[in-house]
Amino acid sequence: MISKNIELRKSTFEDCTNFSRWEEQDYIKEFLTINAERSYEDVVREFITRESDPSKEQYTIVHNVTGNAIGRVYLSNISYSSNSMDITRIYIGERNYLKKGFGREVMMMLLDYCFNSLNMERVTLDHYPGNKASCLYLDLGFKYEGIMRNAAKKDNKYYDLHLMSILKE
Repeated sequence: MISKNIELRKSTFEDCTNFSRWEEQDYIKEFLTINAERSYEDVVREFITRESDPSKEQYTIVHNVTGNAIGRVYLSNISYSSNSMDITRIYIGERNYLKKGFGREVMMMLLDYCFNSLNMERVTLDHYPGNKASCLYLDLGFKYEGIMRNAAKKDNKYYDLHLMSILKE
């Protein structure tokens, strides 16, 4: 998938080095269910497990001009029987690419892919309270469905998650 500034390409094993480095950063971990003690080996193990599951897809966000990998997307619970799926993880991992509109561009590409290529009817995502990206999700047409109490566990502590969805229109 390619847009003006971004390419979303299937992630490869080699991307795990970047994923591990990015996911050590506090600004990434703050709003994702990533334990503090997560290792490179954990990232690799998770990557391999997801690659063998047809209900999951992993993408690397690449900046078209520089060719640099700048972030990650993970889709899960892809169900062709219910035509629904989750955007489970999305982030820009390179700080110098933040606040440039790339997150919006990636989300627009993803929604086009989900609705027009995968023929999904419903796409969901969840986020921690206070995640600034929730404003983007609302702007793109996502609706709040509610709060999932103690739905996430990170570093042996439970957290609420806000559930949002968007329907094909």
